[in-house]
Amino acid sequence: MMGMGLIGIVFMLFILGVSIVGGIWLVRALFPDSQTPVIRTGREALGPHEILDQRYARGEITRDQYQTMKQDLN
Repeated sequence: MMGMGLIGIVFMLFILGVSIVGGIWLVRALFPDSQTPVIRTGREALGPHEILDQRYARGEITRDQYQTMKQDLN
């Protein structure tokens, strides 16, 4: 008899499944499919619109600058 029979086949299929799932997870972690650039703050990822809103709320940019930048993003 070759190998461990049914137990060997089940174990090999399990290892194959874990390898495939691990590979998919690794690729998705290394190459996110997001089209929008984000800034990682540790707690959340912010998109360009949220960053612009926060800059305006903090008073870093004027209303005119805010509106111009918002139109540029759209």
